[in-house]
Amino acid sequence: MAANFSSVPVLDYAQTASPELRPQFIRELQHALINVGFLYLANVPVQTDELLRYIPKLFALPQGEKNKIAMVNSKHFLGYNKLGAEFTKGATDWREQFDIATPHVSRFVEGRGDPDYWSLWGPSQWPSEDLIPGFKPTMEKYLLEVQELSYNFANLISEALGQLLQASDHKGLQVQNLTGDWIDVAPIPNTFVVNIGRALEFVTRGLARATSHRVISPSDNTVPGPRYSVPFFQNIGLDVRLTEHVLNFPPEILKLRDARGELNATDSVNFTEFDREPSGRVNLIGRVKSHPDVAERHYPELFRQIFPNGAPAQVSAY
Repeated sequence: MAANFSSVPVLDYAQTASPELRPQFIRELQHALINVGFLYLANVPVQTDELLRYIPKLFALPQGEKNKIAMVNSKHFLGYNKLGAEFTKGATDWREQFDIATPHVSRFVEGRGDPDYWSLWGPSQWPSEDLIPGFKPTMEKYLLEVQELSYNFANLISEALGQLLQASDHKGLQVQNLTGDWIDVAPIPNTFVVNIGRALEFVTRGLARATSHRVISPSDNTVPGPRYSVPFFQNIGLDVRLTEHVLNFPPEILKLRDARGELNATDSVNFTEFDREPSGRVNLIGRVKSHPDVAERHYPELFRQIFPNGAPAQVSAY
């Protein structure tokens, strides 16, 4: 029998600065990594209030202004997606979103023979400063703060993680436990929700669990207005091959894994190529699967490999 869970643990990040409390944090983190794959992180050194005031204004921009920075214009998969523009697990995702990255100058040079995945990282597209003054510096400041947090947190578990700030009080995020039941991950004020990524699951040979999750439309109307969230995805080096970094563990950690029992397989369709491709290529393939309209314009050869019969009609959203 596998050790199941019915709730997501809350960890106090401030404990990591205390020699007396840090061991408790590490124990709780081990449990979250091995048995749950999700956690809340409280008392993080990131300011969110200013950014949260901008989020409704961002989505309230005129549709024409949003379309000017459509993701399909960016080979870096950065920009605006209207409702229904993204695919997840082969199905249309019914959400509107902006993809924005930390400041970066792409090192890809056309015609030099560079790997195609080098162009995955590059500059973001931004709405007009006149329409939403102050948003760009606020967003970039937030991203750099969360990036620093993710580096520090990665040191605690020796690998990069994806992080999620729930930006409104709406329910909807759920994780799947070991018996297939969906557990609500309701917003807790002043916390981040952290989920373990496929890369960490791969290099730990399944010790750390990349738990399946989803977002559903709330069934009640107790919180008015739309649901907002600000996910942050901490990537690893584009040229890193995870097969060269698979980890071994001391006996006491393996005992924690063995006590968990057998786990059900997850149903991810992305990030299955870590055993043969560098990280950048794996992530590029994932982005192509999620955004075939972008791939068809900027990565036509890879697009034809993944979609030999063309993209499904419902993906075309522009």
